[in-house]
Amino acid sequence: MEAFYLLGSIASTLAKSALLSLALAVRSLPHFLFPPAPPSAPPTPLPDDAVQLYDGRVHHVRLRPVHHAFDYPVRYALIDLDRAPHFQPSRLSADQAREVAQTTGPVLLLTIPASVGYDQNPLSVYYCYEEEEEEEEEESSRQLKMCIAEVTNTPWGERVLFSFNPRSDLVAKPLHVSPFMDMLGNWNIHANSPGDELFIRILVQHPSLGTYFTATLSAKRINSSSGTLELAIYFWLMPHKVAMWIYWQALELWWKTVAFQSHPKYTNSMYRADALKRDQELCCSRYRQTEANLSSSTRDKDKGNRWCIWRDAPWPWS
Repeated sequence: MEAFYLLGSIASTLAKSALLSLALAVRSLPHFLFPPAPPSAPPTPLPDDAVQLYDGRVHHVRLRPVHHAFDYPVRYALIDLDRAPHFQPSRLSADQAREVAQTTGPVLLLTIPASVGYDQNPLSVYYCYEEEEEEEEEESSRQLKMCIAEVTNTPWGERVLFSFNPRSDLVAKPLHVSPFMDMLGNWNIHANSPGDELFIRILVQHPSLGTYFTATLSAKRINSSSGTLELAIYFWLMPHKVAMWIYWQALELWWKTVAFQSHPKYTNSMYRADALKRDQELCCSRYRQTEANLSSSTRDKDKGNRWCIWRDAPWPWS
């Protein structure tokens, strides 16, 4: 049933995207035939724009049980959720993200927008900033305090959201993201504050395989835009390309005889609770290691459990 559903979903997505791509081409034709005149005033500086565009690459390296590496180009949008609140209606709002992260400043969402009727986002990240007042200049600056990762698996469409410290954090794997990985690995995550460049790195640390997998995203800011047509052209078929690369690399791993791991829901209905328990143990261990160097107020704040929620997959994966 699931295999037939997947094939039908791929066929319907291709047909729908082909029709919407044709409509986009018709809409874009006047733009290319009669390009708008350049503005007389200089453009607004990039940091003040609600939507900033990034161009980069995703790189994966697997060391065990076989060596396998690949990379592919990718385009992302960095969205100020306070200034563009309806750009991604299915995601967290700025206020929801601030409540989770316990911050007061801006919230930026790094994501691949849907294109011609299709959405594919293996990873989206919310950057939650804290406003800090500078006494001497009586101005406020912002500092990246917390991130929220939104991970979606393919082809199931399940989603997990969890908070992490961008400077460096260790998270117990909460989601079955690949049929060629079990659920025992921990994710070591690091992310910088997006500027002219952004960088995200995830190391998979496994109890028996060691640190055997690395995934990185590196990108440079190239432009900014709030025009729907320009964004539609820039991200045309980007989600489709990501899905194609995911399926192609899965086929290559299967060809290399890497063991196939079935979804844990078929063997352990409590796998989510187990992930939370393992993550709580990680948090407690980290708390004990740093307790001597922290004030009591900081210790109380860091001792709490990690915020983590799941969103189930649509039928028939649920």
